[in-house]
Amino acid sequence: MRYALLVLAVALTLLAGLRDRFDQWVDATVLPPLAQETSVEVLDRSGALLRAYTVDNGRWRLAASVATVDPDYLNMLVAYEDGRFYRHHGVDWLAMTRALAQAVWHRQVVSGGSTLTMQVARLIEDSGTGHWQGKLRQMRVAWALERRLSKDDILDLYLTRAPFGGNIEGVAAATRLYFGKPPKRLTPSESALLVALPQSPETRRPDRQYEAALAARDRVIDRMAARGLLRPEQITVARAAPLPETRAELPMLAAHLADRALTEQPAVQTHRLTIDAALQSRLQDLAADAVRGQKSGVSVAIMVADHRTGEVLASVGSAGFDTGAERAAYVDMTRAVRSPGSTLKPLIYGLAFDQGMAHPETIFDDRPMRFGDYAPQNFDGSFRGPIPLRKALQLSLNIPAVALTEAIGPARLMAALRAAGADPKLPSGQAGLAVALGGIGMTLEDLVTLYGGLARLGRPMPMHWRQGAVDDPTARLMAARSAWQVGDILADLPPPAGAPRRTLAYKTGTSYGHRDAWAIGYDGALVVGVWMGRPDGTPVPGAFGGDLAAPVMFAAYQRASNRPKLLPPAPRDTLRVETAALPPNLREFTPRGASVLPDPDAPKLVFPPDGATLSALPQGVVAKLQDGTPPFTWLANGAPMQVNPRSRQIVLPNIGAGFSKITVIDARGRSSSTAFSIQSPQ
Repeated sequence: MRYALLVLAVALTLLAGLRDRFDQWVDATVLPPLAQETSVEVLDRSGALLRAYTVDNGRWRLAASVATVDPDYLNMLVAYEDGRFYRHHGVDWLAMTRALAQAVWHRQVVSGGSTLTMQVARLIEDSGTGHWQGKLRQMRVAWALERRLSKDDILDLYLTRAPFGGNIEGVAAATRLYFGKPPKRLTPSESALLVALPQSPETRRPDRQYEAALAARDRVIDRMAARGLLRPEQITVARAAPLPETRAELPMLAAHLADRALTEQPAVQTHRLTIDAALQSRLQDLAADAVRGQKSGVSVAIMVADHRTGEVLASVGSAGFDTGAERAAYVDMTRAVRSPGSTLKPLIYGLAFDQGMAHPETIFDDRPMRFGDYAPQNFDGSFRGPIPLRKALQLSLNIPAVALTEAIGPARLMAALRAAGADPKLPSGQAGLAVALGGIGMTLEDLVTLYGGLARLGRPMPMHWRQGAVDDPTARLMAARSAWQVGDILADLPPPAGAPRRTLAYKTGTSYGHRDAWAIGYDGALVVGVWMGRPDGTPVPGAFGGDLAAPVMFAAYQRASNRPKLLPPAPRDTLRVETAALPPNLREFTPRGASVLPDPDAPKLVFPPDGATLSALPQGVVAKLQDGTPPFTWLANGAPMQVNPRSRQIVLPNIGAGFSKITVIDARGRSSSTAFSIQSPQ
């Protein structure tokens, strides 16, 4: 008895020593890095995938975890691959014994004895299983993993690294590329396929080996049915479900913005943007449609922002990455510096209203003017004469905009642009009056930011596309009443055919040489901007903002807003009166630093010559007119004459002897006069 106890004691001591040595051996295991490189993901405001990037060797490996996959899939995976996963410590001796016995009996491998933990060990070391040394190494790593990680952590590694055929690694990439959806909600058929694929990923790819994949999936379904994990109706539906025959495409939404996010923060693994994926998809489709049938090389950029928060909801940098080099698809035209054409005029008018220089009903005499060495022309080369500033902005006249800029000061205009959040670029480094007509570099982002400030009734919009930004409620671009007056004017512009009136306050613009076509508009919630042109800056003959960009802008707005938000009501301190009721200093705006030039198209009385002496004729005095726009109003000595209003040569009867004066006024309010004398008959 004494010797038996001694032997037992020695045996226990040896076993304890062996256990300690085993523990030391396991604890000394050098593990490969457990932090796995995964695809950088760019997500929208609700967590939907916008774009992902491959890891080394072009593999798709999206991050996945127990918390982000379907629980039923996890249950199926554990039941099929490693039923005692939550009870063993890395190696399941029962499973290994069974696998060995089956291999001896059948003289071939029937089932594997590897646990999920051992499979993770093989995946993170990228090691094979063909030799006993490799299997022993996997066992050692599996024991070490079980001591250092939780079961969920081990499953997370498997879910991220398991192979699913081709360049697909991890269940999240597999569900995206085979089913076109994230792994959170899966059908029993989908779960069964995902359980079967990693065992032989290349020979069971459904897009290449359909029948083999189908048979493997059905074996998983049968085993789950035998274990009671699937109900009879689930089994029937799962076995009847087809498998995907092709791989889906990962989303490519807001691709330019995703690249920008990655460039700015390359160390960030998951970028969360303010983009709305569904809206972004709709606008990318619109962009592709917008350039279809356009001249060669024409591209488009679209932006939509919620001006109440400053969040960018959609950003389309081109007509699509698949449009190729012809349209410079990879150039992000939301950030390209271009001439803004007439799109700065609303800011100019708003600043003039804000400084008390003018009012929407102030009269401006639109006629040829020179400002120092600068003599701007209206876009159509003609002049309107006396016109309210409201109408001048709606017609996008150049002379009034330059005159107001001269009064405001170009430096003040530049300061306002920067205060609005824009980053204007000056070609010469110094602002001149040409800034008013597009002689400056701006981006679509700049213009959307600027118009967002107008939409917010003069408060600058803190535009941002990353989640989380701070608004400064004290910042002010102009008084609320001034911004409202601008919006009220722009809302009265006639929209493109088929679009509702007074839904958007908007402005179009065309840069010099028809290189850029713009349209920017806003309602009570959204601001929408569109640029169209050639990215290389070459002209697009016949392209105008109103014809090319405005219809796209309204279409983008309709896709962005199911329920349009009304523009705000007028602030209480807004002066809303006709011209005659304005204070005297606001009834007419006269440029201080301009000299009036003769209008080459103005009406000119060429006969009688001014100062001439004429002989009396029985029929009256013949008058001849050049230029001018009919119909004409004729006055003789201040009294209107009843003559043909469209004729340029008339006879004025009843002109008596002595001095007389004839005046003609054309349809645009321009006039010409001549004074002459009639000799008394002898």
